[in-house]
Amino acid sequence: MNIYLYELKSLRKSAILWICAMIALAALYFSIYPSMSSDALEFKELLSNYPPTVRAMLGIDLDYITSILGFYSMIFGFIILCGAIQAMNLGVSILSKESRERTADFLLVKPVSRQFIITAKLMASFTTIVVTDIIFCLASFAIANRVKTVDFSNKVLFMINLTLFFIQLIFLAVGVVVSVFFNKIKSVLPLSLGIVFGLYMIGALLATGEDAETLRFLSPFKYFNITYIIKNSSYEVSYLILSMIIVVVSVIATYIIYSRKDIHAVS
Repeated sequence: MNIYLYELKSLRKSAILWICAMIALAALYFSIYPSMSSDALEFKELLSNYPPTVRAMLGIDLDYITSILGFYSMIFGFIILCGAIQAMNLGVSILSKESRERTADFLLVKPVSRQFIITAKLMASFTTIVVTDIIFCLASFAIANRVKTVDFSNKVLFMINLTLFFIQLIFLAVGVVVSVFFNKIKSVLPLSLGIVFGLYMIGALLATGEDAETLRFLSPFKYFNITYIIKNSSYEVSYLILSMIIVVVSVIATYIIYSRKDIHAVS
């Protein structure tokens, strides 16, 4: 419990910064919606002039873009990107920081198993993500209801926001398993940004290709199609299952590898 509480406290400041950043981003874009909705036809015509590949990359669906949920789907991609970076940073740093900060010996000589350490750290990261998403979800509901011009489905908005949690779980799990393959990670940010932006660009390129549907599994950013959620009020089960498999396999691999590896302090 002490490890969990200590990790939770150490993650508090960064969590507050990410929460503020994502809420500010949502508020900024939502503030544009009332003026856009008053000129919906002109806005739709403007977007129709964009090449189909650009619209696909930005997640723009002309059939829904003038509704508040359709408009939100366009800006939500940037919010997911922020959430993915936060989760990836958590995943990569949570186990590697002991070597990076030269506290590995101090932690590992305590009368607790490595499995207990992993569990406590993962739970602290998981709690941070849950708190982040709850606060962001409440804020986005408040802002959306403030700027709406017509009623919308709160259930669909909640389902859209929930995809942020799913994506963050994936990147948290991937980040943790990636970190245990390295004995020395001197800087977390370059590795985190490289993986997140790499997968984001893969997803963006896939959205413009002929085999977009076939190759969607290569990028977690494409597992949850917001337009599909708006149309059907449901998720694509195959990609939801794939997300669960990635998380479970990554966590199990983390326990196995970290329990057996030699931990060295950075010299």
